[in-house]
Amino acid sequence: MLMKVYADNAATTKISKTALAAMMPCYEEIYGNPSSLHSVGQDAFHAVRDARVQIADILNCAPDEIYFTSGGSESDNWAIKGVAELMAKKGKKHIISTKFEHHAVLHTLKYLERRGFEITLLDVYENGIIHLDDLKNAIREDTALVTVMYANNEIGSVQPIREIGAICRENGVLFHTDAVQAVGHLPIDVEADNIDMLSLSGHKFHGPKGVGALYCKKSIRLPNLIEGGAQERNRRAGTENVPAIVGMAAALKEASDNLEENMKKLSALRDKVIDGLLKIPCSRVNGDRTQRLPGNVSMCFEGVEGESLLLYLDMVGIQASSGSACTSGSLDPSHVLLAIGLPHEVAHGSLRLSFCEENTAEQADYIIEQVPPIIERLRDMSPLWERLQKERGNA
Repeated sequence: MLMKVYADNAATTKISKTALAAMMPCYEEIYGNPSSLHSVGQDAFHAVRDARVQIADILNCAPDEIYFTSGGSESDNWAIKGVAELMAKKGKKHIISTKFEHHAVLHTLKYLERRGFEITLLDVYENGIIHLDDLKNAIREDTALVTVMYANNEIGSVQPIREIGAICRENGVLFHTDAVQAVGHLPIDVEADNIDMLSLSGHKFHGPKGVGALYCKKSIRLPNLIEGGAQERNRRAGTENVPAIVGMAAALKEASDNLEENMKKLSALRDKVIDGLLKIPCSRVNGDRTQRLPGNVSMCFEGVEGESLLLYLDMVGIQASSGSACTSGSLDPSHVLLAIGLPHEVAHGSLRLSFCEENTAEQADYIIEQVPPIIERLRDMSPLWERLQKERGNA
């Protein structure tokens, strides 16, 4: 029997009923401009203020260190370009990152490279985790910034963020993390984790799309992102998207309140699916088995094209991806999979399943049941699989 399974939560999540309920009054009653002095405007002002306090409490920072943005990509751009502009005035034009960052970071670094900055991209090795000694050796006198993602959006590997932050503090270097995949899914404390700046996006934890935030330590005076009005303490002009901000805060509060329970459930689902799919010949897990996001399953199957696998899965009701949704139109293999050392022909056969707390054990069983015959069918049609079998003496 056909079962509907949405397993692409790393791309986006369904908005929660809690977030929707919090947003509705902002459309019907609290609809004023937060900059207006009358009571309707002040009601909206207080709603935004309360959302800022709520998010700051969860991240363990001050409310005035939270800046609302349109999402993770904007937050990444603001943090990286802003620090680059600040530190260039001090003669520091070297930035350290990793080879498998989200393109919002990598493309921003390319932009800065064209403007005279020197970029060092650290290796992430087979398990998708950097070596701390590589970071220590890469830091120089002119290093302006280290930007390393908290958890990878494709393979789910979680970096040793607290240790990375400590190294940066010891060397007087600012540290930014793209935590879009981690916020709402892992416990995060910007103070304990030694984080100076952090990017997050509401739609990754059952909030609305088109809204995010940047945590920026009070001591860092980032240049203005948008000139105009006095919103976001004069640094990002434009009337606030009150419903989205309120919805994001409500979704994050709900995720935070249920974090331990959700992590336990999703880790069990993840491991169940990985163990089931590893029974398929010539399959492999991408990323670290334990130091990974609770809901992330990333695997490769030799002799299979990822795009064809996704289409067949969709036909049996399973929505998944072959990597980042931001690069789904590309015919090139994932830069993340290439960065962890996979050859092109293996990287092309990738599958990412990303679960949320609404997914069930029955859905996990359904995935384990449906994937193997699809892999077998695709391999029967694959010249690459035929060649691989001949080379191994199996044909």
